[in-house]
Amino acid sequence: MILPGLYAIAAPITVGFLIGPVCLTGLLGGSIASGMMLAIMMSNAGGAWDNSKKYIEIEGACGGKGTETHKACVVGDTVGDPFKDTSGPALNILIKLMSMISLVIAPLMTGNATWFEFYWGLIPLAVMIAGTIMVYFLFWRNTVDITADVGGGDVEGSGKSLATGDAAGDVEVQA
Repeated sequence: MILPGLYAIAAPITVGFLIGPVCLTGLLGGSIASGMMLAIMMSNAGGAWDNSKKYIEIEGACGGKGTETHKACVVGDTVGDPFKDTSGPALNILIKLMSMISLVIAPLMTGNATWFEFYWGLIPLAVMIAGTIMVYFLFWRNTVDITADVGGGDVEGSGKSLATGDAAGDVEVQA
């Protein structure tokens, strides 16, 4: 969550100072339009998944509890709850955050033409690039292998069992 927060704060500053207030208006308009449509879709889809599970459990539709349809709806509800409860409303907060950052920097851009003192926009751009590189080296570079040998035993003749892990401290889970 480091990078989405960094991008949400630095993107309006970068666009506002690097290109100008007119482009910042376009950025905000695009974020409002796409964020609103995505939030509505996620809330509706999450509610539909939740309601399908309730419909099968309460009404006994499609064979009721214990059927393959019910199991599929439980999996769908697992996805649907975060959709309707967290992801959809979080987009509203993202839109508000970008708008508030834009309102805070608006007095600094008053009377400036497009590309006027553009070099101030390079600072938040450099922060975004440095943040991306930092997150890559701290979190993404060393991935953990979560695949497991179904048959048990050695991992491709390495002499290590699946539960022991490797020298780097990565522990693999046995299926």
